[in-house]
Amino acid sequence: MGVCSSAVLAFDVGGTYIKAGVVDDSGKVLEFCRVPTPVDKAKPAEAVLDRIAALARDFTLELPQVRIGAVGLIVPGIVDPATGTAVYSANLGWRDFPFAKETERRLGMPVAFGHDVSAAGDAELWVGGAKGFRDVVVVIIGTGIAAAVFCEGKRVTAGGYAGEIGQALVPAASGNGTAVLESIASAAAITHRYAVRSGNQVDGSREVLARARDGDATAKQVWNEALDALAFSIAQCVNIIGTEAFIIGGGLSQAGDELLAPLRDRVDNLLMCYRRPEILPAKLGQDAGFIGAALNARDLLVTTGVPS
Repeated sequence: MGVCSSAVLAFDVGGTYIKAGVVDDSGKVLEFCRVPTPVDKAKPAEAVLDRIAALARDFTLELPQVRIGAVGLIVPGIVDPATGTAVYSANLGWRDFPFAKETERRLGMPVAFGHDVSAAGDAELWVGGAKGFRDVVVVIIGTGIAAAVFCEGKRVTAGGYAGEIGQALVPAASGNGTAVLESIASAAAITHRYAVRSGNQVDGSREVLARARDGDATAKQVWNEALDALAFSIAQCVNIIGTEAFIIGGGLSQAGDELLAPLRDRVDNLLMCYRRPEILPAKLGQDAGFIGAALNARDLLVTTGVPS
């Protein structure tokens, strides 16, 4: 059997699961698995790294004919890709952990390290819904809200702090004061706000939308408030950095035109400038981050070469 000499490892570390796999030079996924993210309050980053090392070992045993040349690793929270450091993760508990250095030491190959949403944005820009745009923001709406911001075709990093659109201030739904965007418009917020107001527990934002569709006044109000908040932040981005397109991904994007059509109308009504951005769905779904991690590793492989 011949030897594949240019495959990469890709790891997408999430708050609940790690997606991991081996991708060859044609983009074919040779191995893929999803395993629970380990929880260790004393050494959270080390526990994740141990799991990554074990997965890498398993992959190499399962694919002895495949030579792996680089690793793509992405994590949530604030990261500094330039130093390979995970600066902070509220959900996973680490602070200032040198993931790139430690992963390279453990696995013995170069590591492309980055942010999960940024990697998803890279994937959407290269092969997904953002392809063909230069000034584009890829917004992932799930438990929280974060974005990958691209200007003139280059992702804005700002030391890992760019793209935290979920923390942007928007008019509060009450009409008094302000609130952060993701407290109104994330999938988790929509679910929580409906439950608090109605007294009814629901199975996610999808059920809130279904109830709104069926005429539930409280569900309609919660959904419309989320749309208003999202439209406000999108319009602000357009006015400040001239964004030409917004690509909406994450769990909430599964609402399709029930989300995108009214969102477009609201953004158009808010903008005074000539540019009206396109608002489009992401194309790569829940695997965008994993694909982005693999693409980043592939890019690194081109610059570092394949081991002999």
